[in-house]
Parts: sequence; structure tokens; C-alpha cells
Amino acid sequence: MSEHLLEVKDLKQHFPVRTGFMKKTMLKAVDGVSFCIDEGETLGLVGESGCGKTTVGRTILRLYEPTGGEVRYKGNLITRDNIEQYRREMQIVFQDPYSSLNPRMTVADIVGEPLDIHHLYKTKAERQEKIVRLLDLVGLNSDHARRYAHEFSGGQRQRIGIARALAVGPRFIVCDEPVSALDVSIQAQIINTFEELQERLGIAYLFIAHDLLVVQHMSRRIAVMYLGRIVESAPSDEIIDRPIHPYMQSLISAIPIPDPDTARARHRIPLEGDVPSPLNMPSGCAFRTRCRYATEQCARECPALRETGDGHFVACWHPQA
Repeated sequence: MSEHLLEVKDLKQHFPVRTGFMKKTMLKAVDGVSFCIDEGETLGLVGESGCGKTTVGRTILRLYEPTGGEVRYKGNLITRDNIEQYRREMQIVFQDPYSSLNPRMTVADIVGEPLDIHHLYKTKAERQEKIVRLLDLVGLNSDHARRYAHEFSGGQRQRIGIARALAVGPRFIVCDEPVSALDVSIQAQIINTFEELQERLGIAYLFIAHDLLVVQHMSRRIAVMYLGRIVESAPSDEIIDRPIHPYMQSLISAIPIPDPDTARARHRIPLEGDVPSPLNMPSGCAFRTRCRYATEQCARECPALRETGDGHFVACWHPQA
């Protein structure tokens, strides 16, 4: 039996894209991602839009059939044939609370649908009792059960999505940018809800987001993606305070600081150039076209993720300690 709840090893997700008449090119959305998550732990996954974060989460849950690699849950290999038996163990909270809820269903039906699919009640009274308990768990009340999703605010809709994910009693949830579409004040409430649920139920999260400070607050460890690969991974405070990959250093230097004096004294590290097209990736290290430390070795070989000490991993030929 594995000591980890979830293990992802060399996960790949390539999509065929039409690039001309009778011609297709493989878009490498995820290209060799590996990490593990323990019981009750949160791993933060950050990176620019289009780097493959959401694809990682959906491929783990087999919403996309992976091109390569493997995913193990409690040591057991997840395949196309056995994924159904793990649906209750692994769930997802989607990014957009407006499009992820069926407008023709009441809240009771949305939250109760997983109970129906997995036959988790014996009587209608028991079903209703479970729905009310789930709504209460995420900060809603029984009166909300009779209403439709369009009657709620964005934050309330996201709470409905969380209740739906919790309905089957999962041990692992992919949180796919669950607060990015919400106002800042509402973001804090939803983040607090996630933390309370984790403390109460012991759920593990893969928390996908853009905001580094939100991810630092939520996560014990953070992994940084760039064009389908993890380029740096470390405990959350370590990676924020002492980033060693040039890409992560640039991201950290761009975090706004409320103190004007500190902000003026800070050294900003701008990124040069544009993100390469995933359909036409540069040779070697994908970041080398924007890196001021790039050498011929960076163009020849793609660096593997290696440990530099104390759980800090980096994929770079010239890490800047």
C-alpha cells in the first residue's frame, strides 16, 4: 500500500490540432508531470493561462483520457476500466460557478444528483436530509434547496458546486481555479470554506489557481507549471521566499506589495518576449527563449526535475539560489 493518497507519474496529455489541409499537429498540453498528494494535504498548482494546470486536474479524474503516464490512488493504478469505482473518492469543483450548474435544476436536484447516481439513500426523506446537511456544511440553508441556480450570487453558486462535490464523501477534490471568477471579498469566504471542510473532513485538494498568495495561504506545497511541465516545486513558504527557477523568481517579483517604500526598493524581474506556442515548442528547455541565463545546454537538453535539498525541486540547468 502506498503512503500517498494520490500519485501522478509522468502524466501526458496531447491533443491533435488541425494545422492545415489533411495535417494535424500534437499539442502537448501536459508533457511529463509528476507529483504526489498525501491524505488531508493541499498541493497548489500555479502557472500562466494555457500552461496545462486545468488539463492536469481533468486528466487525473479521467475526464480526459491520458496520452501517457499513470495515476495511482492509494497505490492502485487508475485505468479506463476501473475509473468508475473511484468516482466517489475523487471529485472536482469547477472554475465557473455560472456555467457548471444546470439552470433547469433546483439546488436540491443539483446536490442530490450524485446521491441518485450512486444510490446513497434508501428513502426520499433520507435524501432530503442529506441535501440539507450538505447545504448547511457549505454555509447555505434548507430554504435554498427549492430555488434555481440563477437566483444566487457567484459565491453562493460556488458553494452549491462544493456541496455537489461533497455529496459522495470524496477523499480528494480537484479545485480548478474555484475563486478566480469571484470578487475578492467573496474569494476569502470561499477559501475559508475550503479550509474548514479540510479540517473537518480531512479532504485532500489539488488547488489550481493564478494568485500566488492565495495558493501560499491554502497549500502546504506548491508546484509551478510552464508550458506543460513542472519547473519548480517546494513547500509553500520556501518557494515564495526563496524561488530558484528564473520563471518563478519573475512571478514572485510581480506580486503587488501594499507598502510603497518596500515596493520601490524591490527589484522587478520582467519576462522578455512572449510565451512560445505549444504547437511549436523550442528545443531543450521551453523557458529558454525568455530566460536571461539561457545557454547552449538549455537549447540542447530539457532539464529534468531534480531535488536541491529539503523537498525543493527545480527543472533548470542554471538555478539562481
